[in-house]
Amino acid sequence: MKTDHALQLNPSLRDVPVYQPGRPIEEVARELGIDANDIIKLASNENPLGPSPMAVAAMEKALQQLHLYPDGNAFYLKRKLAEKLGLEPRHLTLGNGSNEIIEFVGHALMTRGVDVIVSQYCFAVYPLITRLFGANLVTVPAVEYGHDLPAMLAAITPQTRVLFVANPNNPTGSLARREDIVTLLNETPPHVLLVMDEAYIEFLDDPVDLLPFIEREIKPNLLLMRTFSKIYGLAGLRLGYGMGHPELIASLEKVRQPFNINSLVQAGAIAALDDNEHVARTRANNFGGMRFLEQGLRELKLRFLPSAANFVLVKVGDGHGVFDALQKQGVITRPMAGYGLPEFIRISIGTPAENARCLAALKDVLETAS
Repeated sequence: MKTDHALQLNPSLRDVPVYQPGRPIEEVARELGIDANDIIKLASNENPLGPSPMAVAAMEKALQQLHLYPDGNAFYLKRKLAEKLGLEPRHLTLGNGSNEIIEFVGHALMTRGVDVIVSQYCFAVYPLITRLFGANLVTVPAVEYGHDLPAMLAAITPQTRVLFVANPNNPTGSLARREDIVTLLNETPPHVLLVMDEAYIEFLDDPVDLLPFIEREIKPNLLLMRTFSKIYGLAGLRLGYGMGHPELIASLEKVRQPFNINSLVQAGAIAALDDNEHVARTRANNFGGMRFLEQGLRELKLRFLPSAANFVLVKVGDGHGVFDALQKQGVITRPMAGYGLPEFIRISIGTPAENARCLAALKDVLETAS
């Protein structure tokens, strides 16, 4: 049936790109006709050791209750998480991944005419959410591929409402200086929400601890974000959490969808918080894998950025071409053109065997291209 009336879509959607995640193993297997068991994925900064075994056991038990709605307020998960962090449940909001926490911020603070400050080479979801809500994106040039926090602070105006900082940063792996973080925290004006994305903080030996500002409720304009996707190996469950002043959290809770954290997520996350052995093994694997990859990349005479996370950004020349060639060898990495880094690929730290295979494939690809 024809109609003369076109849908009047939200004009903000014109400027919103579609987020392109790392390619799943099954999709690459279908496309290239490769056995999925012969493919390794080092594209999405996932935990190569898999999920916490304690989380898996808890979720298997929870399967018997899937006919019931989950606890809409995730009472036991919030209580367990708050206890581990030295906070109270009133300081916490839970999201379907950290991405949903970012969307909460958009609902609460972003409208047409306000500014949102990000760094060049920032996590792609910050600009995406900013554009979705029609706010103005202010991008501050990076310094050595990392955040220029003094410049970001100087970019604040009366129209600024949100400032995003990922530390360590994705996709560059860069770590901000401690003194710059302290200055940013002290000098961000009260009308600006400072969002510190700490998705990779568990990989740091001596992180800047901002939790006391939340626990003492002395920074109403600070929101910390963390995730269960990385260190706990629960990326497939999608669970992120925000920590902030109770008044801020109460506002974010108003835009949270009911039952956004399902029963399996809650059961798995509660158990994962007790699995200290899995966390320790993950950290040890990451440290050893990072050193191994760095040495191999030096031998290949490839430039890479120092990383404080669980991945490394490597300059290979034709980023998409190398990504494509590696993929044909069954090694999925992440091309970085979408982040304004077309000469780079990002390689997640895998198991020792996966790291060795990746380096061998990369050497072969580069020798073939030369």
